[in-house]
Amino acid sequence: MKLDHMRVHYDRDELRREDLCADPFEQFALWVHEACDSDIVEPNAMSLATAGADGRPTMRTVLLKGFDQRGFVFYTNLESRKARQISENANVSLLFPWLALHRQVAVNGAVERVPTSEALAYFVTRPFGSQIGAWVSPQSQVVSARSLLEMKWDEVKRKFQEGRVPMPSFWGGFRVVPRDLEFWQGREHRLHDRFLYTRLEDGSWKIERLAP
Repeated sequence: MKLDHMRVHYDRDELRREDLCADPFEQFALWVHEACDSDIVEPNAMSLATAGADGRPTMRTVLLKGFDQRGFVFYTNLESRKARQISENANVSLLFPWLALHRQVAVNGAVERVPTSEALAYFVTRPFGSQIGAWVSPQSQVVSARSLLEMKWDEVKRKFQEGRVPMPSFWGGFRVVPRDLEFWQGREHRLHDRFLYTRLEDGSWKIERLAP
């Protein structure tokens, strides 16, 4: 396998300044709908980069569960490594890698906690297994064997099988409030189209083309 010989020709589409929405959330809505209508696996998957007080970055894939003018929402164990790092440093980055469409969206911003009522409204819509899983896994902690998780799964399943599964106190949501968003469209000869939305003090957005 020669990775340096691998080539993809980006020739699906173009991105012009006159075609962009003035609001980046409206532009994101257009692109995420197109991604959902395509054959992309989990189009709401996004890479989340965090760094704690030590400045060492960590990245993982999480799922976008909602967005509006306030920002981009995901849910997780509040005792996980990502949550601990966010508590030390609220600055994060997101990346939506829609490579099948020759597109990416990068987001930089700060994180805030989602209200408990909002997290609960989402939690009750999760499948039973996912609700149980939230109770079972001590996310990011070392476990000596998978069998321990499976034993805990059986225990929690028996405990809640007769009624509604309550939301754990250590589970909740985060909202990434963007400072800037970049929309990237692959073009021929690596002359990609890149447009950066930057939030201004009055709440409006400045749009600039970036060199590829």
